[in-house]
Amino acid sequence: MSRRAAWFAFAFVLALTGCQTLRSGSPTEDPSALRARIDSLEARADRLARTATLRNPLLNSTLWTQTAVEYEGTTRQAYRMAEIMMRRALADSLWTASLEQANRGSDTYSDKPPAVVLDVDETVLDNSPYQARLVRDDAAYSAESWANWVREEQAAPVPGARAFTQAATAQGVQVIYLTNRDASLEAATRTNLRNLGFPVDDAPDAVLTQGEREGWTSKAARRRWVAERYRILLLVGDNFGDFVAAADTSVSARRVKARSFRKYWGTRWIVLPNPQYGSWEAALYDFEYGLPPRSRLEAKHEHLTPKRPQ
Repeated sequence: MSRRAAWFAFAFVLALTGCQTLRSGSPTEDPSALRARIDSLEARADRLARTATLRNPLLNSTLWTQTAVEYEGTTRQAYRMAEIMMRRALADSLWTASLEQANRGSDTYSDKPPAVVLDVDETVLDNSPYQARLVRDDAAYSAESWANWVREEQAAPVPGARAFTQAATAQGVQVIYLTNRDASLEAATRTNLRNLGFPVDDAPDAVLTQGEREGWTSKAARRRWVAERYRILLLVGDNFGDFVAAADTSVSARRVKARSFRKYWGTRWIVLPNPQYGSWEAALYDFEYGLPPRSRLEAKHEHLTPKRPQ
């Protein structure tokens, strides 16, 4: 409930109370006493609104990302594993992280120059300050507020990401950033990456944004573009769609699909933690993004599996 909604709720109660008083024939209340009652109700409305804000669904996940040593430990762990696997992949010309390449056979990719493909948001760049703003403002994600944040070019590096990309470049591996940021935000994204010391070397294109070229709506289309030019050693991301096509399906279907690629996880595919948002969350309410917040929460509760008493 927003602050304004809470105030209107109490104002409505107050109006009903006043109407009932008049209908009952009771004497009109003293103005000072009525003012005191209004002030009391407004204070209660403010407290309720503040409580609602403090219970924002993003609170715990954003705080975990921004304050937990476990978060930094997990991301550094992931990138150290990525570097180990990158070296292993460089020594094995049959190695590929690309399903498209694996399905076509090693003769189609073994002689290509090596590359690693990384998602950007919550994989390379930490946008938790944007999430923190949403919590503080009791606001929801919007394309406009997100674009404004990106154009500030203030995202910090995810721990471990910069060192990994620099190590890849030092070993002659092309670093590709494959992001669903809109093409209109590419310049700001490049600047943010470069300012943080990430290698952004075009050969011919290191930052692949959504809609940058015709047909580049899905990540799968851009992964195919990379697969035509490089042997893809690793895919690194925080979302299932960073690794496979058609990731936006039901919770059960996603689980079955993920299990079919067990050999890829932790070897060719390196996953970063993101408890704040992603297709995992949208799957809980069947990707119906137009649902009101309460309906989303109710749908999420349906997926909880508490232990039944013996």
